[in-house]
Amino acid sequence: MAKVDENSQSMPLATSYRKYEVSPTDRIQERVKKHYYNQHRQQTVQFVKNMHYKWLRFTHAEMGVLECMDLLNEFVDDSDPDVDIPNIIHGYQTAEKLRAIHPDKPWLHLVGLIHDLGKVMSVWGEHQWAVTGDTYPVGCMPASSVVYGLESFAGNEDLENPHYNTELGMYKERCGLDHLLMTWGHDEYLYQVLKNHKSTLPEEGLYAIRFHSFYPYHNSGDYQIFQTKKDVRLLPSILELNECDLYSKSDEIPDIESLKEYYQSLVDIYVPGVVKW
Repeated sequence: MAKVDENSQSMPLATSYRKYEVSPTDRIQERVKKHYYNQHRQQTVQFVKNMHYKWLRFTHAEMGVLECMDLLNEFVDDSDPDVDIPNIIHGYQTAEKLRAIHPDKPWLHLVGLIHDLGKVMSVWGEHQWAVTGDTYPVGCMPASSVVYGLESFAGNEDLENPHYNTELGMYKERCGLDHLLMTWGHDEYLYQVLKNHKSTLPEEGLYAIRFHSFYPYHNSGDYQIFQTKKDVRLLPSILELNECDLYSKSDEIPDIESLKEYYQSLVDIYVPGVVKW
């Protein structure tokens, strides 16, 4: 994995993944473009605040982690240009790759398994453009590295607001990533679910879950004006997860049933019991 320091804040991705060139004959690419144009037009500061109110009262379901994972059996991520398989398979692929590389970090295996579990919001009726895909902060000018660029934000009312359409927008320099209002999606939802449940996953695991989709930051090096020493310290945890998140997509489909006993043992340690979603 690439070494990370304050002068090198990103890990370039292999060119075989995350390709967003649109071909009119490519069904997946057309789906992905439609997803991001919807996200960029409709995710405003007010929209995100509304989603916090809707989802962070944790009144949608009560169930254990693996039971919730099973709900992703038929879920396919509209924002992913690389795969067209149910998300539960990708979760186990990521977890098993992390397990092979980091056998001494069982908490990281669980992070790999559940990192996309917030996508269950779509199973419960939420639009995918408000659940999946890359994230970035609202309330400031989008960075040029955001997928499909500024033209995809046409119609977003925040770009006409002088309080929001500058580099800093409504934030202060070095405020810290945890003080940014990110586009609403599965990262923030799962992070907040785990915090509400008082999960014992370590800080770096929770941080990786919360920001693993923040590609303009951890891959392109944008938005560094907001980072603190804490963010620099925890950035390697995001890269550690994303390395296996991205590069497990072509792996063989795992035997999920045979793996459940091991991962349930980790759930019992770090996110035990019935969880409020």
